[in-house]
Amino acid sequence: MDKTPDQKRAVQYLYPPLDPFDRRMLSVGQGHDVYVEQCGNPDGIPVVVLHGGPGGGCSPSMRRYFNPEKYRIILFDQRGCGRSTPHASVSDNTTWHLVADIELIRETLGIGQWVVFGGSWGATLSLIYAQTHPEAVRNIVLRGVFLMTQAELDWFYGGGAGKFWPEVWDNFISIVPQDERDDFIKAYHSRLFSDDLSLQTRYARAWSGWENALASISSTGQMIEGPGEYARAFARLENHYFINNGFLEYDGQILAQMDRIAHIPGVIVQGRYDMICPPTSAYAIAKAWPKGVLKMVRNAGHALSEPGISAELVRAMDRIAAT
Repeated sequence: MDKTPDQKRAVQYLYPPLDPFDRRMLSVGQGHDVYVEQCGNPDGIPVVVLHGGPGGGCSPSMRRYFNPEKYRIILFDQRGCGRSTPHASVSDNTTWHLVADIELIRETLGIGQWVVFGGSWGATLSLIYAQTHPEAVRNIVLRGVFLMTQAELDWFYGGGAGKFWPEVWDNFISIVPQDERDDFIKAYHSRLFSDDLSLQTRYARAWSGWENALASISSTGQMIEGPGEYARAFARLENHYFINNGFLEYDGQILAQMDRIAHIPGVIVQGRYDMICPPTSAYAIAKAWPKGVLKMVRNAGHALSEPGISAELVRAMDRIAAT
């Protein structure tokens, strides 16, 4: 879960654009090759950026939340999306594969500890990675917290958010037969993984459009259609993870295991009016995290590009660099 519309609105808070000093394709196993890039100061504080979705991929704007003189900035496209190959593949693509990939990147780049920075699904993955490898994490910075719980999925795909955006919700559900409307994740799954590429693309655009329409607090509800290939990877991967409950052992696992990272300093930046990932998850994490500081941003929704959210994230990273 992660979209970044209206990026220009946040530009005033970001560092200038920069190009990577290193780009590579890393073979992570099971036939997957993951795109990895490094920017900024090769001798700076390492920070790994975990993008949303699942399936969203990283973008050049994500490099700009960090002082390039202070940070060694590592971005990568998770399995199946962005520049990673095979494109839109869900084969051997689970949360635990991604956690192993993150560790392989750290080891390949010779990094001892790094800052973990993630938003939306990237926040989910940040927490799971840190709980699995706490010794590798020096700080955690989260945005738009999603805990991969059934309650959160029910909110967004069961009609909760639709009560605020009934006309957009109606567009999302209208292409699903009446007798399948008890489970929209399942209904979309059968089309996103059909043998008909045009059917996949149609439902992928509807799936992605529903989320994109609710990302920003300034949204008009317009379901903007992006490139079909991007939408297909985004929707297939996101649906694959959600229908499998994030491949977690039990519902509520992330919150239940917060004791594993109690000693790690963290910042949580959350939009007060986030329609995709409501603030209750960020609040719950903050209560369970002795060293986690919650920054609730008023007049902000879910998108990384919300001005208030961008400003808080840059401030958080500047504070970490100064310590």
